[in-house]
Amino acid sequence: MRKQLYGGDTLFQIGDGIFYPMHGAGRIESLEEKEILGKKQLYYSIKMLIGDMKVMIPKVQISKLNIRPVADLDSVKNIAKIFERNEDRESIPWKQRNKIFMDKIKSGDMQEIAEVIYSLLYMQSEDKLNTSERRMLDQAQKFLMSELKLVEGMSELKKDKFISKLTQDTVSLA
Repeated sequence: MRKQLYGGDTLFQIGDGIFYPMHGAGRIESLEEKEILGKKQLYYSIKMLIGDMKVMIPKVQISKLNIRPVADLDSVKNIAKIFERNEDRESIPWKQRNKIFMDKIKSGDMQEIAEVIYSLLYMQSEDKLNTSERRMLDQAQKFLMSELKLVEGMSELKKDKFISKLTQDTVSLA
């Protein structure tokens, strides 16, 4: 990845794939100077894959928003192992589980998002998910799939197989 660090600021280059925890994965299209409220700043213009949206983020804010480079192939291999494991699950009250899952999604960490998907798919295979959990599963799946689309060094066939594993309606994970 062509990421550089200067005094704590994370600098990305045009064309870099990034992951923004609020919106999923995208690609930096440009670095533009904009004047807002009389103050000139540099902004990253990012084309997000989900919703075909464009996001402008001040360069000085990029490191504070947990924006990170798109994962590499080794990271994808590690999260694939999450879906291969078979472990006991303790029952956590819905409210507590919801907070834990939302915190994991907001972290923007690919592995934590995969863990949320794995847990929700497992719960779905055991019983129905409530509306909030179905929405959370859908959001986590979209985030992870958007990032997979930008992972370099992974064939389209492998990406498609991995994505189909992430989107199964009922999964026998037990």
